[in-house]
Amino acid sequence: MTVRHFLDLSDAGGDAIAAMIGDAIDRKAARRDWAKGKPDADAPLAGHVLAMIFEKSSTRTRVSFDMAMRQLGGSAIIMEAGSMQLGRGESIADTARVLSRMVDAIMIRTDDHAKIEELAANATVPVINGLTDRSHPCQIVADLLTLIEHGKALPGLEIAWLGDGNNVLHSVLEAAGLMKFNVRIGCPAGYEPDPEFIAIARAGGARIDVTQDAAEAANGADVIVTDTWVSMGQDHAEAKLAAMHPFQVNAALMAQAKPDALFLHCLPAHVGDEVTQDIIEGPQSVVFDEAENRLHGQKSILRWVFGQL
Repeated sequence: MTVRHFLDLSDAGGDAIAAMIGDAIDRKAARRDWAKGKPDADAPLAGHVLAMIFEKSSTRTRVSFDMAMRQLGGSAIIMEAGSMQLGRGESIADTARVLSRMVDAIMIRTDDHAKIEELAANATVPVINGLTDRSHPCQIVADLLTLIEHGKALPGLEIAWLGDGNNVLHSVLEAAGLMKFNVRIGCPAGYEPDPEFIAIARAGGARIDVTQDAAEAANGADVIVTDTWVSMGQDHAEAKLAAMHPFQVNAALMAQAKPDALFLHCLPAHVGDEVTQDIIEGPQSVVFDEAENRLHGQKSILRWVFGQL
């Protein structure tokens, strides 16, 4: 049987992502007001174990995957790379082969996307991308779930991205082509996303615009999205911060979007840099619904890699 990996959104495709979102909505509703550690009624992953490898710090990814496995009836093993033999020079290939004999799936949060590709190439169990320098597909499943919960239909949606052309934006672009929405990217020169992802989105039928004018990007948008300007592991770059400042999401910029526009941020936020306090705490912000939905999205991603969706 072919092993289902979830390294990027294209590994699943648009129909599967829609199925994941539908499953997440149903499961979330079915357990409303339940104790958070109580398994779902059907416990579809009973007896299954997820190994989680962290080479980067994590709050939402760590807790959401751990709780996702508990709610699905399974369990998780959390490993910091520095406390594994992986951190002492054991190869990724050998790590994949060993873990595949002991657990049912592997999630890794790492720096270099090549590592997760090597892990998947040598694993005989599903491998899930918890974040790499190239992409963050699990985050986008949660983001799309959040938008649908708040009444936004994805086809034709106008999403404005402000700031750095980073890994999260890459996955937004991939989703745009799969789910048929449009993206306007406002970013300073030299910080554009990888052209490969723009091409992927356009090939899927999405309209992708790139501008160095923040107001132009935000004008008439249904959703405003941003992320930290300096990612984990990057040096604190004064020049980058200065270049990004005109793309801060503040009241003036949000006023360019539609009156019912939503604000998304994958968190953690650097309030006062990429977003102001009044916006992230304001009525258009759904960042904490978005954070919670990491849990519900992970559950459906896990069900998909195990062939249940």
